[in-house]
Amino acid sequence: MAERLRLGVIGLGRAFTLMLPTFASHPRISLVAATDPRADAVSRFAAEFGAAGYETAASLCNDPSVQAVYVASPHQFHVEHVALAAAAGKHVLVEKPMALTLQECEQMIEATAKSGVHLLVGHSHSYDLPYLHARTVIRSGRFGRLRMVNALNFTDFLFRPRRPEELDTKAGGGVVFSQAAHQVDVVRLLATSKAASIRAFVGRWDSSRPTEGAYNAQIEFEDGSFASLTYSGYAHFDSDEFMDWWGELGLRKQANSYGRTRRTLMSAKSAAEETELKNKRAYGPSGRDAFQLEGVSAHNHFGLIVASCDCADLRPTPSGVEVYADFERFTETLPAPTVPRAEVVDELCDAVLLGRPPLHSGEWGMATVEACLGILTSAEHGCAIALRHQV
Repeated sequence: MAERLRLGVIGLGRAFTLMLPTFASHPRISLVAATDPRADAVSRFAAEFGAAGYETAASLCNDPSVQAVYVASPHQFHVEHVALAAAAGKHVLVEKPMALTLQECEQMIEATAKSGVHLLVGHSHSYDLPYLHARTVIRSGRFGRLRMVNALNFTDFLFRPRRPEELDTKAGGGVVFSQAAHQVDVVRLLATSKAASIRAFVGRWDSSRPTEGAYNAQIEFEDGSFASLTYSGYAHFDSDEFMDWWGELGLRKQANSYGRTRRTLMSAKSAAEETELKNKRAYGPSGRDAFQLEGVSAHNHFGLIVASCDCADLRPTPSGVEVYADFERFTETLPAPTVPRAEVVDELCDAVLLGRPPLHSGEWGMATVEACLGILTSAEHGCAIALRHQV
């Protein structure tokens, strides 16, 4: 049996809940420790996985049985928790967005480099196999140079239950920090040169959710190619219609689900009640009941993506890559996933156990944060923003 990576988890919230089926079923991972402010979630984790439960992140990082730490705490705590893990000599997988400022990104990169440990940023959808395959096709030159990428996603993100800080941009709330990180990552993955500048507009259209709920951004790359990114989280049109009703997480959408997110949110009469609704979607006393592996039969995705090359358009889908060439259209089908988001674990384990440099490094994550901050700055000042920390 291949060596298993012993993983500790900081934060048992929604991000961890989505990654749990991956960690629990992947043959290269052992869950050995966790910490979270919710004691009942930690107790459940300890019982379910025969693992250690800790009251603090520092205690978890000092556990000698932990080889690597998955930092899935709220955005504003990432820099602190990565520093704790690095100081204890632990490798780190930190959730996107990596941090809320470039200075924090630099601190995280320096801390892990000083300790000689790997830093990976994810899980973003740029780990998804169809996007990785499209990247390989583009870089092979089979269809000439990449010229343009169009990315579009319409979801219900802003009307899912949120903690108060998730509706405060200064605290890392809104769709730019949480969702543009996915879209920017995917577009940068497909691109064949570094991003040079970004021009953007944002939408704040509902006073009850006082943060960015939508954006449109244009990225210019150094080789003259360009990309358009559009996102709306206002819970009206659902762009999964373009994906044959496969949802973002590889599950079939239910025909009667329209409007469910807004109706559920209406049941919360206060911020505390909304936070409780969010906690019900996270790991807790009911364990993995919040998100089951069963039924996942397609690859994850992040909406409609079309990459235009000289001689073909490429469209990643939940089952592979659609190729629209000069004289024929065909599908390059990919095997269905047996473990969702397995690519995240594979990249982490390859880095830690085999010493392979990760694609989604700290420098990669910092470049994405710079682009997200560029969206906000461009929208505020009405001009293009030069990007200087790209890889």
